[in-house]
Amino acid sequence: MKKFLLSAAVALSAASPALAADLAARPYTKAPPPMLAPIYDWTGFYIGANGGWGQSRNCVDFVGVAGTVVGDGCRERSGGLVGGQIGYRWQASQWVFGLEAQGDWADLSNQRVSLIDPLFSTRTKTDGIGLFTGQIGYAWNASLFYVKGGAAVTDNRFSILSTLTGTELAAASATRWGGTVGAGWEYGFAPNWSAGIEYDHLFMGHANNSFSVNAVPAAFLNNRISQDVDMVTLRINYRFGGYGAPIAARY
Repeated sequence: MKKFLLSAAVALSAASPALAADLAARPYTKAPPPMLAPIYDWTGFYIGANGGWGQSRNCVDFVGVAGTVVGDGCRERSGGLVGGQIGYRWQASQWVFGLEAQGDWADLSNQRVSLIDPLFSTRTKTDGIGLFTGQIGYAWNASLFYVKGGAAVTDNRFSILSTLTGTELAAASATRWGGTVGAGWEYGFAPNWSAGIEYDHLFMGHANNSFSVNAVPAAFLNNRISQDVDMVTLRINYRFGGYGAPIAARY
């Protein structure tokens, strides 16, 4: 019996290599390629709308006929902004460069009794703002941080009124040019659509106005006004062009 079992074990071990050789090779399955995430491309023309808040600070000096300068104080006025923008951006690696023109209707108005003569009041109003700027930014896929700078223009009206009746006695309108700097953040929330927030400061310098009527004292016939403007706006843009190419892998 022992001899039989030993003989069977020897025979089985001798047959094992042959049986293993007859088994089919294990099939090889190639790993699937990694998923590729599309990279947001900021290149292209865009058009959009914006709205928000602005504040203008003016300091007024009246210049008399004899050349004397009398300060009438500084004042701030704030109000709403709404408008639009158009521009072009191009992207090189993660750097984004652009040019933009922006125009906004503004309601920044302030009226106060004159410090020189309380019989009269002065009113300053800004009803239009334009920006013409260059941009440089850095993008993390669909998130873009940028700074900007360039030229600014404001449309202003300065009025002298009767404090008692509110009647406008004299007025001077002026379009003023200055400079601007700003910064913003924008996010591409959908193909071709982005939204963001932006802050701008306008340096408008000094401007002289002359009145052509003599219904007010000589001290009011000419004035010199300095102006600075701060703007905070929410923006939404539509960009013309493709979303981007899947050039980076995401696991």
